[in-house]
Amino acid sequence: MDRLKYLLSPIKIRNMELANRVVMPPMGTGLGNDDATVSEALLAYIRRQAKSGAGLVVSEITAVHPSGSVSPTHLGAYDDRFIPGLRKYAGAVHEAGGKAAMQLHHGGRESFFLLMQGEAIGPSAIPSVVYRQPPREMTLKEIHEIIDSFGRAARRAREAGFDAVEVHGAHGYLLTQFLSALSNQRQDEYGGSFDNRARFVIEVLEAVRKSVGNDFPISLRLSAEECIKGGYTVEDIQTILPRLVNAGADIIHASLGTHGTPAGITSAPAEYEPGFNVWRAKKIKEVISVPVITVGRFTDPALADEVIARGEADMVAFGRQQLADPDYLIKAKEGRTNDIRICIACNQGCIERLMLEPGSSVRCAINPETGQELIYPRTLASTRRKVWVIGGGPAGLTAAYEAARIGHTVSLFEKEEKAGGQIFYASKAPYKEVYDAWIQWLIFQVQAIGVEVKTHTLVTETMLDEEQPEAVILATGAEKIIPPIPGIDLPLVCDAFQILGDEVKPLRNVVIIGGGMIGMETADFLIDKGCAVTVVELLPRSPVKKFASHGYMLHKRLRDGGGRLLLGTEVVAIREDSVVVVSEERGEEVLPAEQVVIAVGTRPRNELKEALSERNIRHFVVGDASGPRRIIEATEEGARAAWDI
Repeated sequence: MDRLKYLLSPIKIRNMELANRVVMPPMGTGLGNDDATVSEALLAYIRRQAKSGAGLVVSEITAVHPSGSVSPTHLGAYDDRFIPGLRKYAGAVHEAGGKAAMQLHHGGRESFFLLMQGEAIGPSAIPSVVYRQPPREMTLKEIHEIIDSFGRAARRAREAGFDAVEVHGAHGYLLTQFLSALSNQRQDEYGGSFDNRARFVIEVLEAVRKSVGNDFPISLRLSAEECIKGGYTVEDIQTILPRLVNAGADIIHASLGTHGTPAGITSAPAEYEPGFNVWRAKKIKEVISVPVITVGRFTDPALADEVIARGEADMVAFGRQQLADPDYLIKAKEGRTNDIRICIACNQGCIERLMLEPGSSVRCAINPETGQELIYPRTLASTRRKVWVIGGGPAGLTAAYEAARIGHTVSLFEKEEKAGGQIFYASKAPYKEVYDAWIQWLIFQVQAIGVEVKTHTLVTETMLDEEQPEAVILATGAEKIIPPIPGIDLPLVCDAFQILGDEVKPLRNVVIIGGGMIGMETADFLIDKGCAVTVVELLPRSPVKKFASHGYMLHKRLRDGGGRLLLGTEVVAIREDSVVVVSEERGEEVLPAEQVVIAVGTRPRNELKEALSERNIRHFVVGDASGPRRIIEATEEGARAAWDI
């Protein structure tokens, strides 16, 4: 049987012929210029992504009207001045042999900076679930103006050389706002019944079709289901699909959810199985005959091939997987599936970074090239150096690989029996097996590229004097903080890593001291084992934010599993069978405990830094050795240190 026979088969949609059924869906980058034009950084990014060989590449959101922009750096298509840059964008995709679609977008009430200026608009003056600020209700004149702006933007896309356009009707943006009874409470012809609420979407499609002509493909990205209490369902969507197709939709891009949907399902965390949303695409195919694109944490081309073979969808979108490894499809074609860097669905660089850091641009926590294509070294270093990397966690492994990739002679030293750092423990929590798969992949890549890996080796000053490395990347990680609590040395006390590492057997009734990520994931681990868990956190608010997909799921499973989270609570003593805590709200309490787990965090361990400075050895301190780090900071720091040698 031919490898990926169905996924790699061609498909024709109106005048557009795609070489295969792989779709790179729209993903925000923040790489545009401040005037909403295409930047050199964005062109470098899309050139690299298009090399994946995906048959169809859909641009990130492109505003059809200034009132719909969600950020100054998001692309614009509301004026002819944008056409030259957009033409370069489409050309970059064509250079790689793919076809390019431009996504037409209006943010409606989901634009924080326009909400803050009092300029955001929506079907009704109902606050955004995310931003909690109401937009101004659109007048009929504004509705017609925005509909026309979609048509004009589509004309510009065609003039710029794009092969198709995609109307963004998903994820809680303006078109979804009209569809949803939660955001549309109009009393005119654009509100009321589901059919009436669909009128805006239908008229947008009609305007786009009129603008681009009959031979030009139009995709409609649609949240097949809102996945929020009181929202519309896929069965509701089925009733209007024929009308959407008649209005001009040649493809239905079947996404799901909104930005207000619990658990961040639009960018599903690792709790969701790859392909979890396929059944909705199948439901859509039951009522229409145009091609349907399915989405949902796809990482494996073989699974996508099976979905198409079964007739559940016609094309498959690989979003975050593209960012993790733009060469995944090439590797799959060649049978090198073990070489594919699998997305771990952490959302740290592609979602949370863009949400939490205004003015930032896209990254991938496990692929330092993504979003840094202009500075990513592609040639060997002019001077090859003897480089030592001390520490084998994410920062050290990434640094070692990158230094070897650009030609340095690299040795990596890890004091433990095996490399991996704290990922070894993090991967033990429920649904995080993919983290272990990633770190094992990275260890293999480091060894395969020629790095000398020495485990169970503690680097000393004597070794520095004898071997004289020319550059050292200090990635020695962190050490556990043991708080000075009376009773901390009692036999019932252990630390989170001992629990996660199976050094200490979990007992029935457990109190965890520390409600950060380590504490919450340890609680998740213990609840999964059937333990009764209480988490005690000194801060008044949880350090693990519920808006983050994984954070939401941790809080939900703690609650559903009968666990308790005591915030603003201090541990004042540990006894042989209990923990004494105090808070302003509840006063002093005695919590029964068979086991007490310490998870208050870590502090940097970088004792070799002074020795390196004294010897004038060029060195870099990265990852937890510099300060508390997530994967994204650790890998980026490790990579940049290697590039800077």
